[in-house]
Amino acid sequence: MGRGSGKGKTILFGEHFVVYGLPALAAGIAAETTAKLTRVRSFGHTLVDNRPEMPGYKKEKYEEQKASLENILKYLNIDTTRMGFQIDLGGDLVCASGIGASAASCVAIVRALNDEFKLGLDDEQVNEAAYEGEKGYHGTPSGLDNTVSTYGGLVWFERDLSGGSPKFKRLKLDKAMHLVIASTGITASTKEVVGDVKTKKEADPGWFEAIANEYSQLVHDGKEALIKLDTNKVGKLMNRNHELLQQLTVSCKELDELVQVARKNGAVGAKMTGTGRGGNMIALAPDEPTAKKIAEALKKARAAGVWMTSFGL
Repeated sequence: MGRGSGKGKTILFGEHFVVYGLPALAAGIAAETTAKLTRVRSFGHTLVDNRPEMPGYKKEKYEEQKASLENILKYLNIDTTRMGFQIDLGGDLVCASGIGASAASCVAIVRALNDEFKLGLDDEQVNEAAYEGEKGYHGTPSGLDNTVSTYGGLVWFERDLSGGSPKFKRLKLDKAMHLVIASTGITASTKEVVGDVKTKKEADPGWFEAIANEYSQLVHDGKEALIKLDTNKVGKLMNRNHELLQQLTVSCKELDELVQVARKNGAVGAKMTGTGRGGNMIALAPDEPTAKKIAEALKKARAAGVWMTSFGL
């Protein structure tokens, strides 16, 4: 029996800006997806998905999930025409937009295959195989999600616009930070939203450049503040990052309302995370009791889903 796991993720700074080669800071969160591989007597493979989900998520992603698994098996040269196995997915990571659910499942599956078939993959090779799996979901992924899911902790990520491998650096904090994640329940098309930003950028390059220049300084300041565990400064920078994303027109009324609820109930910073125009928001809490207060307030505000987690270690 082979077993593996992959971390969920959240983007602290850098949504959309990372597409244009600017750095992003992402965190592997405590919640994770697990995979268990069991040999069976029949030929071929089956996937049983027992992960918790936002309503409709797994059904919507079903075909992409099939393509993802085939990509992984092909990349690892695993032929199921002469053997058979079943992969069971589980864990406490809730499948929802913007939380790295697809990448976490890819990493978990690769690690379970590695464990069962004694492939000898190190983390770098696991990451490469998971990236191939991510192509089944996203076509041409940035590589950010699978990198964070593989390594956990904090990741400083830069995409190579010339087509080369992305650059990333792992960062580790001396203690974990508390985070609350809330879902709007709205699933947006990443391709469509990214395309809209691109259209606006091309129509008014100066507009985008001014926003991007401010973001570039902001993400470097955010990195320093995180390393120093300056929670208040991190929160202020998260708030400003949200405003920049509003300027890019990728937030929405539902996200903005949840962000305001979190701030009013003790969050030192709150912002949308991921694609936007739906999906999730995140709130940074100074301590666990405040995180619980924020979570309860978001539930009362009728967020579609609310999760408490941590990041940094």
